[in-house]
Amino acid sequence: MSVNITFLGGADTVTGSKYLVQQGNQRVLVDCGLFQGYKQLRLRNWDPPPFQASDIDAVLLTHAHLDHSGYLPLLCQQGFKGRVHATPGTRDLCAILLPDSGHIQEEDAAFANRHGFSKHSPARPLYTKLDALNCQRQIQAEALHKTFSPLPGWRATFSNAGHILGAASVLLEVAGRRILFSGDLGRPNDLLMNPPDAPPPADTVLIESTYGDRTHPEEDILRELASALQRVCARGGVAVVPVFAVGRAQALLHAIAQLKAQGKVPHALPIFLDSPMAVHTTALFERHPHAHRLDASQLDAMNSVATMVETPEASKALAKRHGPMVILSASGMATGGRVLHHLAMHLTHHRNMVILTGFQAPGTRGATLAGGGAFLRIHGQDVPVKAEVVSLSSASAHADRTQLLAWLQSLKRAPDQVYIVHGERGASDALRQDIEHQLKWRARVPEHGSTWPA
Repeated sequence: MSVNITFLGGADTVTGSKYLVQQGNQRVLVDCGLFQGYKQLRLRNWDPPPFQASDIDAVLLTHAHLDHSGYLPLLCQQGFKGRVHATPGTRDLCAILLPDSGHIQEEDAAFANRHGFSKHSPARPLYTKLDALNCQRQIQAEALHKTFSPLPGWRATFSNAGHILGAASVLLEVAGRRILFSGDLGRPNDLLMNPPDAPPPADTVLIESTYGDRTHPEEDILRELASALQRVCARGGVAVVPVFAVGRAQALLHAIAQLKAQGKVPHALPIFLDSPMAVHTTALFERHPHAHRLDASQLDAMNSVATMVETPEASKALAKRHGPMVILSASGMATGGRVLHHLAMHLTHHRNMVILTGFQAPGTRGATLAGGGAFLRIHGQDVPVKAEVVSLSSASAHADRTQLLAWLQSLKRAPDQVYIVHGERGASDALRQDIEHQLKWRARVPEHGSTWPA
């Protein structure tokens, strides 16, 4: 009986990854992500899925970022009763990220209702913190490189993908087919994470293409960051750094700790990590010592370089402080959370700075800032952008075009088919052309909602 894949997210876009693998009446969902960015994409989160949640037999997560895991509380709320299989790192991160996501949605809805800027009355969250907590009991940890059976007759194996703590590629074997999902692939020389494993042989490969049309510059993150922080310190300004609570926050803390130790930035420069989620994530690095590059002394320096801000009251107190100082706060694309309050406070003065630290999906506030927007829409108001905006070209946690091709080339044999996913159309199609022209393999960029043979 044939095996098919339906692309329900992460197709035509770099967000919302969901891949439904079906053989007969058995269904496995690989990734269960939220759509982010453009409003028309975010509205998909509210649409009923094109399947009955109760018909899904199992879920496999490549990693914990919300564009890969953030729909899970809603899936469980809708009636999914099966197991969610993930690496131990992903399980532990989901226990932090998903409740935080529900909490932020509740906070944003309450704020919109208090201030009356929502088009819906009342505004409501997509799901709540309780929904996210309830789904945790369905997540089962699976060790890297150890084959397990998500369903009778199906085999799955996680291998290291780099990128963030717990991130994995997934080899799914069913009905004689070997289907490899790259997940988000990290960089071979990442500041924090180990390099991705070489991929196992597969008949069908789904590969991400976030940076499928470009190569990362040779610029060094320490040099880039030092230059930015030196400028903002010299003018007594505040640097607001929207960070992904998982990965980028820890990479920036590690980098700042190194710069202070080297005397490249003042040792007394106050650093604040204003994200309970990022604070708790940083502690996980000690629990998973083999999943990253840092030794005990580096972990200690990363944990102690910043003042950890957890309560709303402590976060609000930052508004009364004067620069120079650095505030790292989630989210990385400025889509929600406490960072919006810091941006609203500090964007309007030229002495201040915003430091962007990773890919900014089209339609996000981060993309507006990266594109030189004169105003930023925050909580229903247009905030003038007077602060300097810096994009760290070397801070990405994704493999680039050359590194993606190298990962594919390390396959021991050519696959029958490559599907290019999780990228904007231009990036995905550029990678498709490289795969067809350089590797001479069959490659396709599937459209959202399409179904293709595995």
